[in-house]
Amino acid sequence: MKKLSARRRHPLAALVVLIFALAATGGLYAVLAPAGEAKADASAQSLAIEEGQKLYAVGCSSCHGSGGQGTSDGPTLVGVGAAAVDFQVATGRMPLQQPGPQAPVKPNIYTQAEIDQLAAYVASLGPGPAVPEPSQYNPAEGNSAKGGELFRTNCSGCHNFTGQGGALTHGKIAPNLHDVDPKQIYQAMLTGPANMPSFPDGVMPEQEKKDIIAWLEATNSEAAPSLGGFSLGGYGPVSEGLFAWTFGIGSLVAAAVWVGARTAKARKS
Repeated sequence: MKKLSARRRHPLAALVVLIFALAATGGLYAVLAPAGEAKADASAQSLAIEEGQKLYAVGCSSCHGSGGQGTSDGPTLVGVGAAAVDFQVATGRMPLQQPGPQAPVKPNIYTQAEIDQLAAYVASLGPGPAVPEPSQYNPAEGNSAKGGELFRTNCSGCHNFTGQGGALTHGKIAPNLHDVDPKQIYQAMLTGPANMPSFPDGVMPEQEKKDIIAWLEATNSEAAPSLGGFSLGGYGPVSEGLFAWTFGIGSLVAAAVWVGARTAKARKS
């Protein structure tokens, strides 16, 4: 008994017990874990990557290279992630019809299943942002008031104050954000397409992205009132200044002419 008690008090006794417990836990998991499901998931993922590689070879490799390394006609796709592929292909921006300052939105030529396969293949080339889950961009879980503040700070410089979009340099545009799918808005913020800066979670947390989406949904709703009177297209101070100059200055000129005419008539009489 004394020998057993001495061993229990040994400094390494706790470490030996911990190692034994971890080994036992690992053994039980290896025996009882649903290995069949894991193998099935891995097999499905491998099949998706294989099919995506075939689609990529036909529709993307001429610009982005046979292995996604990029060429003079298209950037590398290594590390862009599945979210970028889902956004670009689902909106019809890719494959590109012809070279230009910016890829335009057009009807996409792939089914969602094919887009998922393309995304799986590109994601296999290097780590990058994954396609977001519905809970990440659900407008109902966002705060539209906070989203309005965030949008005006980070987005209105290009997309205008109500998301109407606007002109950029070198023939590019910031697109109109009305009727854009929340998933695509989230992915655009996550990946930063074209001239748009990216807002990963380290820069803009998931909840703040969700708040912006909630604000856009509330602003673009048909039931949303125009609290400032005539919206004038929602383009902000440009259209408002033009309206003030055209009608305001025009009214002052007309009033001055009328006063001058009345004064001249009064002098004659």
